[in-house]
Amino acid sequence: MNSWKEKPYSIINICLNQKIQRMGIFAHSFFINMEKKSYTFDEIKLKLVNYCVYQDRCHAEVEQKMREFLLIDEAKEEIMLYLLRENYLNEERFTRSYIRGKFYIKHWGKTKIKMNLKQKQVPEKLINKCFDEIDEGDYEKTIRKIYEDYYSKQNGLKEYQRKSKTIKYLMSRGFEYERINDVFE
Repeated sequence: MNSWKEKPYSIINICLNQKIQRMGIFAHSFFINMEKKSYTFDEIKLKLVNYCVYQDRCHAEVEQKMREFLLIDEAKEEIMLYLLRENYLNEERFTRSYIRGKFYIKHWGKTKIKMNLKQKQVPEKLINKCFDEIDEGDYEKTIRKIYEDYYSKQNGLKEYQRKSKTIKYLMSRGFEYERINDVFE
């Protein structure tokens, strides 16, 4: 047998059962629904490959998924290296894809996109490098379109209130105050 790679992770189930026994009856009913099926190393590797193929993922998302399988550190490292080597996991590709999707589909501004990528532990240097995915002309057009749509819906308010409310809305969508002002001056 080739060490831990071919064994299902039943040792972890034993440890989990011991913890449940120490915690009492209430915890037992809670953990019964949480027990995991045991997978071999190759099955977990295949599941993670499929997870990455389905859509681009960042390292943090893959690491979180690995935590669900309760893997030992050596297995995590080996799977992560395999995913990187075979180009299933590529942080730059993920970042570029994320930026395109959030801007062109959800119409988020750069500030909101950057904040969400930082939450996914993507390096700031990489984020800044990948912002070239957004065409500056498209960025200004999007600001104008959102401004006009939202501004036209503000009825019964004075001019300065409509403008103020619309600018706040654009900022909540992640657009920079300076860029909003530049577009309308």
